[in-house]
Amino acid sequence: MTGQVTATALGDWPGTDPLEAARAIRGELGTPHLPVLAELPDRGVGSDPVGRTASILADLHADVQPHGWRLVPQPGLDAARAASALSTDLNVLADVVGHEERSADALHVRVLGPLSLMAGLYLPSGERVLVDHGARRDVAQSLAAGLAPFLDRVGRAAPGARLTVQLDEPDAARVLAGLLPTASGYRTLRSVPAEEAGLAWAGAAEALHAAGAEAVVVNLPAWEAPIGRVLDAGADAVSLPIADLTVPQWEQLAGAVEAGAGVWLGAVPHDAAARPRTRALAERVLRPWRQLGLPLSALDAVRVTPVGGLAALSPAEATALLTAAVKVADAVNQIALG
Repeated sequence: MTGQVTATALGDWPGTDPLEAARAIRGELGTPHLPVLAELPDRGVGSDPVGRTASILADLHADVQPHGWRLVPQPGLDAARAASALSTDLNVLADVVGHEERSADALHVRVLGPLSLMAGLYLPSGERVLVDHGARRDVAQSLAAGLAPFLDRVGRAAPGARLTVQLDEPDAARVLAGLLPTASGYRTLRSVPAEEAGLAWAGAAEALHAAGAEAVVVNLPAWEAPIGRVLDAGADAVSLPIADLTVPQWEQLAGAVEAGAGVWLGAVPHDAAARPRTRALAERVLRPWRQLGLPLSALDAVRVTPVGGLAALSPAEATALLTAAVKVADAVNQIALG
C-alpha cells in the first residue's frame, strides 16, 4: 500500500470561542491530517453559512431581513458583523499558527457553493435569488470574483499552508430538482438547468485554482448527489456521507477515483454511545473499496470525516469526534497494510 487515508472535518464548530476552536482542531488534525478553519454559527447573525459567504462576495451586498439574507444596495450592520467575525477568525488562526512549533502543512476552509448560496439569498422583492436568471448569474459571478481575495487572506493567516476549499452544497440536489419552496411556501421554485449549475461550479473552481487552491471539494448530501456534474465542472473531490450512498453512487465514485479525483467519506457518527467500534467503521470504508476492485494504493484519495457538521455538539464532544475520525483513518491504513 502506498496511499494513506487521512482525516478532516466539515467546517462548523460549537461554541463562540475561535481560539478554543482553532487549538482543538489543529491539535487533533495535525499532519498528515487536514485541519479546518472553524466556523462558529453559535455567535449568531453573520457567523451563519449564508452570512459568512455573503461577506466575501465582490460588488454585491446582503443584510438580514425578517425572512433571511436579502441583497441590498449597501452593506449594513449585519454585513459588518459577518465581515468582523471572519476577520477575527483569520486573526486568531494567524496567532495560533504563529505560536506552533511546527505548523500543519495544509489547511481547509469552507464556503457555501453557488447553488446553495442562491437558495439562501433573497431578492429585494422578498423571493429567493433562484427565481431570477440574471440574479443567479450575478451571485455566481460575484462569488467567483470574491474567492481569490478571500483565499489570499487565508494564505496570509497560514503562510505556506497548502489550501483546500470546500464548497458546501446542502441544497444542490433540491435546486436542480425544483424542490425548494417559494417565499410564500405555497409552491416550489423552478429547477435550475444542469448546464447553468455546471457553469456556476466551474466558475468557482476556476477562480480557486487560479488563486492557488490545491484542491476544490464539493460537499453534498447523498440523495440525488450530482457527483458527475461537480467533477466535470472542475472539482477535485466530492464529500458524501458513507451510510447513505447507493451502489450506483459507489460505482460513480470508483470511476472518479480511477480518474484521479478525491473522495471525502462521512464515516464517523456523532452519537458516541451508538457509534460502532473503530475497526467496524474502518471496514465500512474498505468493504466497498474492495468490492469495486479499487487498488489499496489509491486509498490516498480518501479523507475520513464526521457525518455532518459539529456545531450541535459540545466542544468536548466535537474534539472527541475528531479524535475518532483520526482513529478510523489510522485503522483503515492498518487493515489495508494487512
